[in-house]
Amino acid sequence: MRLRPVLQASLIAAVGLAGCASTHFDPETGLYAKPIGGAPATGNDTAYSAPLRCLAAAAQTAGRAAPRLAVGDIADLTGRNDLETGRKISQGASLFAVTALTKAGVPTVERQDRGVSEVERQYAQAHLLSDTPQAAGQSPENFRAIYAGQIAGSRYYVVGGVTELNYNLRSSGADVAAGGLEASGVKGSLTNSGYVMNIAIDLRLVDTQSQEVVATASYQKQLVGREIRVGVFDFLNGNIFDLSAGTAGMEPIQFAVRTAIERGLYDFVADLYAVPRDRCLPDAEIASHGESLLARRTAAALVQAAQPVPTPQPTPQAPPAAQAVQAPPSPPRPPVGPPARWVLDPSNWRAAPASAVRGTTTGG
Repeated sequence: MRLRPVLQASLIAAVGLAGCASTHFDPETGLYAKPIGGAPATGNDTAYSAPLRCLAAAAQTAGRAAPRLAVGDIADLTGRNDLETGRKISQGASLFAVTALTKAGVPTVERQDRGVSEVERQYAQAHLLSDTPQAAGQSPENFRAIYAGQIAGSRYYVVGGVTELNYNLRSSGADVAAGGLEASGVKGSLTNSGYVMNIAIDLRLVDTQSQEVVATASYQKQLVGREIRVGVFDFLNGNIFDLSAGTAGMEPIQFAVRTAIERGLYDFVADLYAVPRDRCLPDAEIASHGESLLARRTAAALVQAAQPVPTPQPTPQAPPAAQAVQAPPSPPRPPVGPPARWVLDPSNWRAAPASAVRGTTTGG
């Protein structure tokens, strides 16, 4: 019988809470309920956003600019999918990459969503698109012209994927419970647990013209989660009291994906700017985690540019009699050796900052 007042109070509280979900809206705001919260939107920088901006500043000081890049598909290749919550990994990793390249000052061209540009191109091709539609019907030339070569191309593009999502790399915990032997005694519990998981990305920098992979990057980011919970159970005057409180938290998985992508793109951008990779990184992160043919060619081009140009020696003139008996010139022989490859030409960086990294051909 002692529980009857408690049950009555619980029913009254439940009815009161149900009344809070009213079907009447506020005439001033038009809302049934005022949303909670109100925190402002903040920047979404990672630990590598500042190093990316540092690379842009270093390249600007040196008078260098990167070629245009495009971002392809950076897909979720982990295969992790939940029936209720869906994909575990963000499907917008390509957008993370575009944002990171913008932080580094690298010009990019749109290759992900070309729906609007294709529709406008088709309208312009049919002479239906105009930048002054209010003048329609007044001039036969009132349409947007299409010119050959008006769409900017990319010199390289970035592709890759999120390739790993590993749960429970390591977990630890402790459960403590204490209380009297009597059924009516006070009992308490304490739980403290933690675990570690990780994600990994693999990126490629591909030459748009030759389709050659000139650089790769592979990075993993570990995440940690913790949980602490305290509980008390007691019979007091015939009533049951079960109280518990706790806190739990885990690093966000999608933010870890953004962090790993920015770390991989840092290597690519440093190579494109011909800036040492350790210029803007902490000392603990100097080690490279990828291969870059582009960096090797950049270093070779810089060494070659620093060497003095030999002065051509005058060719001795042959006597007139010898010139009369010279054989006719032989036809040019076909080139021998590997095909020409694109290398960085540092001499053009300051001369043409708009296209600071240019393509030249060499015989090796």
